[in-house]
Amino acid sequence: MAEFLTSEDKRSYYCGQVPESEIGNKVCVMGWVQRQRDLGALIFIDLRDRTGVVQLAFDDKTDREVFDKAFSCRAEYVLCVHGTVRSRGEGAKNPNLPTGNIEIYVESMKVLSAAQTPPFEVNDNKKVKDETALKFRYVDLRRPELQRNIKMRHDIARVAREYYYENGFYEIETPMMIKATPEGARDYLVPSRIHKGSFYALPQSPQIYKQLLMLSGFDRYIQLARCFRDEDLRADRQPEFTQIDLEMSFATQEDIMAMNEGFIKRVFKEVMNIDIETPMKRLTFAEAMEKYGSDKPDTRYGLEIQNISECVENSEFVVFKSALECGGSVRAIVAKGGAQTLTRKEIDKLTEHAKGIGAKGLAYVRWVDEAPTCSFAKFMTPEELEAIYTTVGLEQGDVMLICADKDKVVLPTLGALRQIVARKLDMIPEGKFNFLWITEFPFFEWNEETQHWDAMHHPFTMPLEECLDDLETNPGSVRAKCYDMVLNGTELLSGSIRITDWQLQERMFKSLGLTPEEIEAKFGFLVEAYKYGAPPHGGSGMGLDRLAMVMSGADSLRDVLAFPKVQNASELMSGCPAPADPKALEDLSIAVIDKE
Repeated sequence: MAEFLTSEDKRSYYCGQVPESEIGNKVCVMGWVQRQRDLGALIFIDLRDRTGVVQLAFDDKTDREVFDKAFSCRAEYVLCVHGTVRSRGEGAKNPNLPTGNIEIYVESMKVLSAAQTPPFEVNDNKKVKDETALKFRYVDLRRPELQRNIKMRHDIARVAREYYYENGFYEIETPMMIKATPEGARDYLVPSRIHKGSFYALPQSPQIYKQLLMLSGFDRYIQLARCFRDEDLRADRQPEFTQIDLEMSFATQEDIMAMNEGFIKRVFKEVMNIDIETPMKRLTFAEAMEKYGSDKPDTRYGLEIQNISECVENSEFVVFKSALECGGSVRAIVAKGGAQTLTRKEIDKLTEHAKGIGAKGLAYVRWVDEAPTCSFAKFMTPEELEAIYTTVGLEQGDVMLICADKDKVVLPTLGALRQIVARKLDMIPEGKFNFLWITEFPFFEWNEETQHWDAMHHPFTMPLEECLDDLETNPGSVRAKCYDMVLNGTELLSGSIRITDWQLQERMFKSLGLTPEEIEAKFGFLVEAYKYGAPPHGGSGMGLDRLAMVMSGADSLRDVLAFPKVQNASELMSGCPAPADPKALEDLSIAVIDKE
């Protein structure tokens, strides 16, 4: 039978924080049993809470009732303990624990909650399947690693609020049930009981509302905003997430980027005691794609893409020749010293991966022995091959992977292979944080499915002034005043300067193929607001969860979220989503139709 706390049971310290200065004094600690060791006349219990563990000691001089309770304790029992802090013997000290020099000699103890045998042991040597861990998430979250990760996420959020408050930002909440607006992903819809047949949308971001707050004169807004996107999941994506969302009036792109850099510098110093160099390096979108084949490149290692089109422009090799004739290019990456790891079998795997992305195949050179092995040597002259090798700096022990096609195929293909090869060759250093700004994104991207231009960022983004004349005549050349912050290959932040001229905003909507009726129905209130005096403004949204994931060294967002969803967007612990009560559906005038 469980025992209960009384007014006398006041916790003195968390388990992992009992100091040596308390030796000889009485303390009270509470927590979970990590393990119990029965040595006959001597029992030790490691008691755990969110700060760590402390050792409890019981011997033949301990009150018999207390000793018997200790004997009965098993993993995950919840205890309240009173005892005296004493030094461990010299041979029993544990230098790996903050409390490794002391123990608590127990004088009284309450078993607040007995526990069944847990589905897995609570420690960082995780050998349990993800499905089991997520089903019993409340047990899994007791693991020290997850406790540390969740605390780090808390610390990041705390520093964010402190930093932006100090810089004059107001924290303002925006609605969670809004009108659906195009944000690049499917909306989660909430049916209205009162307005039959009408739906709210959960916000993909607070975009329109934070712009309206600038029009309302609040000058600087901050929110740790909950956002929702109905899209396929991956390691760095969840259907619901939190972003550090901000907007600034009377600010330039440089102002907003500097403000975010200041936060990053502060949070890394306070949370990890790491000094981040600012200002951060910058690349335009075009430069990033040319060099790394990605708009969120990992710059902790080399393997940069090299253009060898000039070396093969007179080649009769049909693969290279046809790519160049179609306006494409021939490009390569060189894995220095990679020939032993990147065997022919491994190169075949990379080729299949490239085909899966959209490439027709890969050409390669693998230099193991005195002469390199080249997959296309019979189509090239020795002089042409030597020109390629010299241009890219190929040496014995290296492997070169070549892709030839249109740039929209070549660059992302080599960008993806670059990441795979870096992992295979163990080229990615641990504990290194490379920040990078990507700027001047294309404003439009062509949608093959709908055969019209979409906004790459969002339709409220300001184009560069020199591109305004090309909006209607050459939309593919228009670049935007937007910026992404990238950390180690992960997009942390996306932001832009906003359009504040209502006539230009209508022009942008029309360039995206919206009719006047659609503009009025979807964005009429925003366009109308611009007519009443709009300050120049811009902002950004930084992924709090992604930042915590990278800072903690976690492999997935699951490791920094308390109750994450799995790949099919379900939560294994609670079993959601689940069928709705028929009466609730009736009240909403909704019928579920089985299409099978």
